Amino acid sequence: MSNLSLAFCFILLSLNVFRSQAEDTNIGIYELKRGQFQIKLTNYGATIISLLVPDKNGELADIVLGYDSVESYKNDTVYFGALVGRVANRIGGAQFTLDGKTYKLPANDGKNTLHGGFKGFGDVVWNVASYKMDSHITFTYVSSDQEQGFPGKLEVAVTYMFYETNKLIVKMEAKAIDKATPVNLAQHSYWNLKGHDSGDILSHKIQLFASQITPVDNKLIPTGEIKSVKGTPYDFLEPKEIGSQIHGLASGYDINYVVDKNDGSSHFNKVAMVEDSVSGRKMELWSNQPGVQFYTSNMLKEVKGKNGFTYHQYAALCLETQGFPDSVNHPNFPSQIVNPGQTYKHFMVYRFTAH
Repeated sequence: MSNLSLAFCFILLSLNVFRSQAEDTNIGIYELKRGQFQIKLTNYGATIISLLVPDKNGELADIVLGYDSVESYKNDTVYFGALVGRVANRIGGAQFTLDGKTYKLPANDGKNTLHGGFKGFGDVVWNVASYKMDSHITFTYVSSDQEQGFPGKLEVAVTYMFYETNKLIVKMEAKAIDKATPVNLAQHSYWNLKGHDSGDILSHKIQLFASQITPVDNKLIPTGEIKSVKGTPYDFLEPKEIGSQIHGLASGYDINYVVDKNDGSSHFNKVAMVEDSVSGRKMELWSNQPGVQFYTSNMLKEVKGKNGFTYHQYAALCLETQGFPDSVNHPNFPSQIVNPGQTYKHFMVYRFTAH
């Protein structure tokens, strides 16, 4: 991806997205179209509901897992398509210390906090700040001081936008208003390039442009180490089928990879390439974040999804670009702290092709 096209994306996304929260909390479904590409979203959780993408024969399929109704998203426990935060991933011990003060958070994952607590950003109604069907949609949310235990008021925005005919851009921003606070937003779509109702993703080939991981304990909390993937089942520096080495793990992949930095020629690093040989679909991902959680839907069990299809273990993969998990408790990890007046910025660029 050229620097010129990425710079143009920045210009197109320079919207005045921080606006006052709307009183109207109606939940709606919104659609964006560009050529054959169609995406549906809801302002409940700023969630991606579906994404139609052509295969090598031009046939369309929905490649993200999800539900038929918004009501089902309200009862969702696996974060299908949601924008998660205020801090995505896990915080060990459901607490952290900032500026000498300890903040205790809801423990919604054993003794730990996952994806912002019991009611994170994926479980709230967002305001629709800007919407054009052939262009973009911007959702905004104002998170109050002490919401789910986190300090300070935070103004949050996410923009979904088609660029050219085959790129989907996601821009996440958050402004700390009155207190320093950790921020780590993530887009939590579950991908199956054969189609959401086509079975497992073990035959998908994946390449991760990341030569290190942050190892975890048996509760999936980072130990603070950073280790090489070479010689381990986590090595996807060259394209490999996901199923080729998954059985060397306890249940599947659920780990943060340290994204390799480029040569300085771009603000974005290439994160991953995923390809399905049956449909010919290929997805490439770029981001400005230091990490990416690679998750193979290990915990999906008999989840009833769209069109009555039931999702099972390994039905999809997630690639959640992010700051490192539990960074608030590991000073050696890149900081997630945003101070008053600062703006957190997180960009993702997906490119879809088929051959």
